[in-house]
Amino acid sequence: MAKPGSATGWKVPRDERDALLARFKPRYGQVVADHVTLRVGATAKTPLPREVAARIVGRGDDGKGVECMVVEIDGTTDRPDGSTYHITWSLGPGRKAVESNDVLRDLGWTHLDSAVAVTLEPARF
Repeated sequence: MAKPGSATGWKVPRDERDALLARFKPRYGQVVADHVTLRVGATAKTPLPREVAARIVGRGDDGKGVECMVVEIDGTTDRPDGSTYHITWSLGPGRKAVESNDVLRDLGWTHLDSAVAVTLEPARF
């Protein structure tokens, strides 16, 4: 897990998070659903990312406790580090949010029937 403050990306505003959780019911007991990571290893001098157009376009789930939503940022799901933009949605016992990267890389993801616009706010976390 990254040290607090060492990652940059975008936070999901609380009211939007609540609406999205009502729309996409979490599969596992620990609900996360709060941010999209752009970069890990940021410092206090690393600038926040710019505002972006974002849509939830897919869902990944390993069936063993890691569920995530794939996010398209300004037309792409590809993060600069080669991974996939996503929001870790929910976790089962003993699972960690960082495992969403493994699920998406190893198992892929399923496109939603229709993309859902989401507001994201530049943040450090």
